[in-house]
Amino acid sequence: MPRRSYAHYCAVSRALDVVGDRWNLLMIRELSSGPRRYSDLFADLPGISTDVLAARLKELEQDGVLTRRRTGPRAATTVYELTEAGSSLRPVLDALSVWGTTLLNERQPTDAVRAHWFALPLGRAVAELVPKGTVTVHIGESAFHYLIGEDGISHHDGPADEADLELHLDLTSATEVATGARPLADIVNADTDFRGRSHEGKPH
Repeated sequence: MPRRSYAHYCAVSRALDVVGDRWNLLMIRELSSGPRRYSDLFADLPGISTDVLAARLKELEQDGVLTRRRTGPRAATTVYELTEAGSSLRPVLDALSVWGTTLLNERQPTDAVRAHWFALPLGRAVAELVPKGTVTVHIGESAFHYLIGEDGISHHDGPADEADLELHLDLTSATEVATGARPLADIVNADTDFRGRSHEGKPH
């Protein structure tokens, strides 16, 4: 079936022709921290059907937003990852995260949640503590790390090999920081379960 288009000669319209379909930006959110297998995407996009996921992956690949490659022993595993064009959508995700944070309110019993979904709003709080450097955040069994520098902030799967700061949060604390209910600095100052280094590599 041919894809529908707004047929507006407008940059916003053209962008929405590519990423405006339901699930597309959430798929980009999932891939913004690193490659994912099909099963990973399906598990972390509760509510999507296998048919829709497959169709969206195919369309975004055709549009140059993501690519797929073989990896693992005998190249038996297929992973999807963002292209440079796809990665350049991070500011869009950041802006939507800022705008949508005020809409979170209380979590409803029917709301799905994944720890890594807090990576975008937590990143802004982390950058206030560490304007330049590497920070690992653990939320339960999930871990991701931030690279913060003059070019902005990015987050990546897993802990960093060496981090200037390492934080351990539970889901409640992560939610409080993400929604602005509690400053991250308060948690760092009150919690002894974190590790940090100065930029010279010495513990502080």
